[in-house]
Amino acid sequence: MYVCSCFGITDKQVEQHAAQGACTPRQIASVTKAGTDCGSCVRTIQGLLGRGACPRRELLEKGGSGAVLAADPELVDAGLVDAA
Repeated sequence: MYVCSCFGITDKQVEQHAAQGACTPRQIASVTKAGTDCGSCVRTIQGLLGRGACPRRELLEKGGSGAVLAADPELVDAGLVDAA
C-alpha cells in the first residue's frame, strides 16, 4: 500500500527503513522524502513505526545521550565522539 503518494513510498519501504534503524517520521523522511511535501502521510508513518523497539531509544534509556551519540557512526567517523 502506498503511504506517501507524493513520492511513491510504500508501507514495505517504511518498514524496511525502520528495520534498518529509522525510528521517527523525520528519519524516514531523510531517506525517502516521505512526509516532506504535503505532509498527509506523517501520521500513517507514525502508525507504522509505532512504539516498537528503537535502537537509539533503547540506548538513550540505558546510557543517556552520550550512548546515543557514540552509536552514531557518522559522528564516530568524523571524530566528534569516541567509539564505545
